[in-house]
Amino acid sequence: MTAHLAFAQSPSPFDGRFVNKEFNIFLHLNLTLKNIIVPNHDLLGELPGYLGKNNNNFYWLITDGEQKNNRQATLSLINDYGSEDLTASFEMKNDSVFILKQDAAGTLKIPNKGKWQKLPKTIEFIKK
Repeated sequence: MTAHLAFAQSPSPFDGRFVNKEFNIFLHLNLTLKNIIVPNHDLLGELPGYLGKNNNNFYWLITDGEQKNNRQATLSLINDYGSEDLTASFEMKNDSVFILKQDAAGTLKIPNKGKWQKLPKTIEFIKK
């Protein structure tokens, strides 16, 4: 099944698709309607979004997300195994550049060539 990406008419900068080419990852977010269906995870229902890796079925599910102001949001993430979770801030640097900052307690890990790759605590995304 494909991702459900219905975005609100509001001009929220935190609704959309964000990519990081260096790590081949992306974020699908809709903090306004919180209505995104994660591919192959329909059972979970609508969520504020997810972090995924291109050509891979592993996801970090965004179970809660809140826009704090025009430039910052907070995200709660859990891996799709349910074994790890973390919180992060998502900040708008400018109209197209956003920065994901993981809290000190958790670490995003993604599959990469048969191994787990830890992502840096701070990752830059471009809004598409």
